[in-house]
Order: sequence, then structure tokens, then C-alpha cells
Amino acid sequence: MMPTKDVNEIIKAVFYYDIISPYTYLYIHQRRRLEERLAIEPIPILLGGLLRATDNRGPGEVAAKRPHTYQHCIWLAEKLGIPLQFPEHHPFQTVAAQRLLTQLGANWSMVEKAFEYVWVLGKDPNLSWPEFCEHLGIDFATPKPDSPQIKAQLMANTEQARCNGAFGVPALVFNGHCFWGLDTIDWALEYLNRPNMFQEPAYQSVCNIPSGL
Repeated sequence: MMPTKDVNEIIKAVFYYDIISPYTYLYIHQRRRLEERLAIEPIPILLGGLLRATDNRGPGEVAAKRPHTYQHCIWLAEKLGIPLQFPEHHPFQTVAAQRLLTQLGANWSMVEKAFEYVWVLGKDPNLSWPEFCEHLGIDFATPKPDSPQIKAQLMANTEQARCNGAFGVPALVFNGHCFWGLDTIDWALEYLNRPNMFQEPAYQSVCNIPSGL
């Protein structure tokens, strides 16, 4: 007789993020809904690199999507009671900031501060780097990371995200499944209570539908 799996077992999960994403900012404010069941490790990636690797584009790169996406984020923030202020311009380059978070091995507290700088204070770290560093709680004179090791680590994080099924952020991965987007929190919770979900016939069948294009 096989042992019964403890539904209250804490499962390790990884969370791929880039501070460019307002949806990721809104997600991390709600992640505690998952933390009773998941030990979630935040991992910085480069969204632009992930999008290129998966032949994808971010909504900020599509002129027709930009106002819709930005206004949707404003509405969601209002609905959730979460403060939100867009930075001076968007999209913007996040390479230096993501490298710094990689270099620091940023925990959730620091990740939250980084997102707060962009999405509450409404600032682009590239335009006020010393202030960004101080907001993270480190020396304002910290230079933008330029070491080959940190560059390689961030690239490796991004490639690992792709290999784990991520094609955008926010992306939560555990038990070999990737849950992409703010609206998948409930799906992830349902899966935790229904661990055979992806083996069910309906879920299996849609994986094999051929493209008609």
C-alpha cells in the first residue's frame, strides 16, 4: 500500500520575476495566499531575454496593448487596495537592477523594496541609481554590477526559467508545472488540493491538439 501524501506538506517553488512587470508587483502582494503550502524562492531573470527565447513579446512592446494593459493594472490595484504609480517611462531597461538583485541574492524583503521603488515611488532605477541602492538598504555608492559571473548567473536564471516552462512573468514553478500570470494564483491553489489535475483526461487531451495554422 502506497503512503498517502500529506496535503499540508510544504513544497519548494521558484518565482521568476523582473521589476519591469506591474503584474508581478501586484502578484507579490498576494503571494502569502500561497505561502502556507509553498516555500517560494524569488529568482531574478531578464524578461526581455525570456521573451526573445520563447518568441514572445511583452504588452508594453505592442502599441495597441499598452494603454489597455496599463489601465487594467490601475483598475486591479484599485480593486485590490494596493498602491500603484507607473514610473517615468515604461518599458525601461532593467538589466542593471536585475543584476544587482542577483548579486545580492535578494530575499523577499529586498525584492519587495525593489518593486516598491518602481511601482509605488514611480521611479526608474537607471535614472536614480544611488537612491535605488539606498532604498534597497545598501550603500548608495554601490556600482552597477558588471562582473562576468553575475552576468552569467542572470542569463542562467533566465534560461532556467525557459526550461521550466516560463514564457513571461510572473511565473511560479513547482512540481514541474509553471503557473504564469497574476490570475493563476487560484489555479495553483486548486492544483495543490488536486495534485492529479494535469493527469486528468481533459488536461491531457488539450496538450495534443494539433495547430490549424
